[in-house]
Amino acid sequence: MSELMKSMGAAASGMAAQSARLRLSAENIANVDTPGYRRKLASFEVIAREDGGVVKAGRVRLDRSDLPQVYDPSHPLADAQGYVEGSTVDLMVELADAREAQRSYEANIKMMDQARAMTSGLMDLLRR
Repeated sequence: MSELMKSMGAAASGMAAQSARLRLSAENIANVDTPGYRRKLASFEVIAREDGGVVKAGRVRLDRSDLPQVYDPSHPLADAQGYVEGSTVDLMVELADAREAQRSYEANIKMMDQARAMTSGLMDLLRR
């Protein structure tokens, strides 16, 4: 029974971590056109391997790549040459990351449902 609880704990921690990753992806998508915005990146940390591989979202990191220079002389933040610092967010990468996080979240839900069904079956057997 404790192994099933460990698997449910691992699935719950995976859902929480993927939820944090999806939230960062949404923030990045919302700021795709914000001048000077740096993409936020999620990392995961393993908390306990002996307890079923529980993970959590780690520290949020910022993309340290160079900001692209966009020519827009009419922009209020443009420099003397007419360039504005763009953002490091690539919309296609963010959409792919969001889809991957969503699918991982759904996989953890299925794992949680399976463990719950197995626990329910075990309880039914014990009642007989």
